[in-house]
Amino acid sequence: MALALLFSGQGAQKVGMGRSLYEQSAAARSVFDEADQVLGWSLSRLCFEGPEPELTQTKVCQPALYVHGLALVAALREQGRLPEPGCALGLSLGELTACAFAGVFDFATGLRVVAERGRLMQVACENTTGGMAAIMGEERAAVQALCGEFDIEAANFNAPGQIIVSGEKSKVEAAVAAARGRGMRKVIPLNVAGAYHSRLMEPARAAFADWLQSVSFAAPRCTIFTNTTGGVVSDPADIKAALIRQIVSPVLWEDCMRQAAAAGATEFWELGPGGILAGLARRTDKNWAVKSYAEYADLAN
Repeated sequence: MALALLFSGQGAQKVGMGRSLYEQSAAARSVFDEADQVLGWSLSRLCFEGPEPELTQTKVCQPALYVHGLALVAALREQGRLPEPGCALGLSLGELTACAFAGVFDFATGLRVVAERGRLMQVACENTTGGMAAIMGEERAAVQALCGEFDIEAANFNAPGQIIVSGEKSKVEAAVAAARGRGMRKVIPLNVAGAYHSRLMEPARAAFADWLQSVSFAAPRCTIFTNTTGGVVSDPADIKAALIRQIVSPVLWEDCMRQAAAAGATEFWELGPGGILAGLARRTDKNWAVKSYAEYADLAN
């Protein structure tokens, strides 16, 4: 294994994403066009033109990032620039993009799955008052202790010293104030719609589990990792269970990256906007070789 593909999670989206791919790559254009047809509404227009508040909605940005990631795959393959990867992994929503890349389900099926996931999570956000905050420069144990004290949860272990906490907004606010008072130097409330990867998403998890019962999963064609454990997952039933559980469980992204490197990945390519995953990779191990692809001009790199 040498190359690992990384697929973006919610929060990476931005207005204009994929426009250059659509305009300059026939393969990418076909991905966006198929997405519009499958969804029955113009995802491509929202990606290219916004408005930003609409693109940022959970029910929109999740399919947008899924489609954008696979459009980049199509454009790279069109140019003969994509070696056969040894593994694929994605941050939260990006794990479903990685599954589609690996052939766990086809593009259209995956898009319907992602759209339903996003819809259910948005409903859960609207029915609760959740919040999240980033805690920088602290060890896992200290953050876990803070979460236990204030009845919130660690939602993302993104990189060494970068942990996201999640829960009821008032409890997150109390935890933020206490953390600052105790000398935790960098604690940042996040502007999010809800408490992702916490128990407040349980209604979405339960409904998603029911909805997925009729969806067939296949064994992946390359190695994939699950955010729920950081380890390899290969049995179709286990992949489905992990995607369901992921909605309410912590995203062990640092663990996924380290496991990919331990399994033989020597280069990481981020397929998505913003360069967020490349930044997390460099924060985890500055010796890793990392590239980011977001728009057509990046394909020449």
